[in-house]
Amino acid sequence: MSDITTELQKSAAIVRISEEDIRSISEEMRLKLTPEETSAIYEWCGETCRSYQRVYELIPPTPLVRYPRTPGYREQEDDSWYYRCDIKGAEEGLLAGKTVAIKDNVSVAGVPMMNGSKLLEGFVPDKDATVVSRILDAGGRILGKAVCEDLCCSASSFTSASGPVKNPYDPTRSTGGSSSGSASLVARKVVDVAIGGDQGGSIRIPASWCGIVGLKPTYGLVPYTGVMPVEKTLDHVGPMTRTVEDCASLLEVIAGYDDGNDPRQFPSLPHPPYSKLVNYGIKGKKIGLLKEGFKDMDEEVARVVRQAALTLEEAGAEVSDVSLPIHNDGKAIWSPITFEGTYQMMVKGNGHGYGWKGTYDLQLQEALAKAYNLRPFDCPMTLKIAMIFSEYIQRNYQSKFYSKAQNLVQHLTKEYNRILKDYDVMVMPTLPSIAYKLPTSNNTLRETLKLAQGMVKNTKPFNLTGHPALTINAGFIEGLPCGMMIVGRMFDDLTVLQVARAFEKLRDC
Repeated sequence: MSDITTELQKSAAIVRISEEDIRSISEEMRLKLTPEETSAIYEWCGETCRSYQRVYELIPPTPLVRYPRTPGYREQEDDSWYYRCDIKGAEEGLLAGKTVAIKDNVSVAGVPMMNGSKLLEGFVPDKDATVVSRILDAGGRILGKAVCEDLCCSASSFTSASGPVKNPYDPTRSTGGSSSGSASLVARKVVDVAIGGDQGGSIRIPASWCGIVGLKPTYGLVPYTGVMPVEKTLDHVGPMTRTVEDCASLLEVIAGYDDGNDPRQFPSLPHPPYSKLVNYGIKGKKIGLLKEGFKDMDEEVARVVRQAALTLEEAGAEVSDVSLPIHNDGKAIWSPITFEGTYQMMVKGNGHGYGWKGTYDLQLQEALAKAYNLRPFDCPMTLKIAMIFSEYIQRNYQSKFYSKAQNLVQHLTKEYNRILKDYDVMVMPTLPSIAYKLPTSNNTLRETLKLAQGMVKNTKPFNLTGHPALTINAGFIEGLPCGMMIVGRMFDDLTVLQVARAFEKLRDC
């Protein structure tokens, strides 16, 4: 058989660019190509098409799915589950006997993943996220995919295409989001532990409103491989548990370098045995109550959290006030990065974009590309706002504000680090109030949108800087949980856990 016949039998990777395509693009981009230049580009692109063809034909290695599973079934009764399954991990390990829920933006091979959105309904990943593999290797038993907010674009719990997730303490109130189902399932003891994701508070917000422990680890400590990205510089994945000891154990299992698959990481990541050291104690530790973190809070929330933090003196810690005015600007700095970065990565880049080394999920990228092309109207209103505003900004101001915000992140990070040279951790309320009422048909669209993002003053800054931040229940107000957030030095998640565990012992004694 001739080479020509072989070439004809191959499926073409792309349609070969024509001279008319080149002229049209040239005109649109104001390149002013001459006929000779057009012809030369046409010939050059022909050779380039061969490279694309070869990339199309090459087959990258796919990780083996090592633990048997069936697709499971769609949950009909519990609003916190999207899909139920039963995947048993190794016989032994740190999580042996523990049941686990996985947020539905995390890939579990063979189990449908909707990420809360109509856009991805019917999508089934073919590989496990790294955190899922590590959980199974450590003996965890995965019982299903927990509901999350629509494309993780809400901090409340009413935007998921599967319906609202109601607060375990009051069904008329929000669970918080976007890791809404994970928080509810843990709080109601349906599972022992869960995985959540966090770009602006999406682990800590629902953990706070459900009265559980939620840790946004140091940026890059836990690999994000196999989790649907939102904005690469903000993405975090971490544990949600009922106890600090379980949080330490789950972090120990999922933390660590992922062999270059995740660009958020670097090889020499600290990885101490958190589960063995969490009860070490905090005698002599210095704890700073961040004044700015207590401002613009409900008075009772501020009082409960301050009182809770002061009990740490009983464990031998020194507790005092500290001030850092730039903390108040964290939310503003977060906005250009989230709006424009999300638009570029999650929408224009179909969840991935360009410019980073690591593992790209081609299957997810293809599914998103089709969905955005066919049904962009099914995007949640929160994402539509980001799309419209980002397109306006980029057409008129290019990337100037995104770039300036990223520069300001460096300054914000240094300022927190300056405080953390003198203090082991900073403490503040996680959220400004107890759980909001879920919106009803009586709420205007403007009111509903405010409920989706109106509680994130203290959570957002640490997605920017990457400092570890943990929420733990400080007490109850009107029968509803109130979270205290503990923030530590970069990659000193251990001290954050130790402070939380010391408080937990005092609270529960």
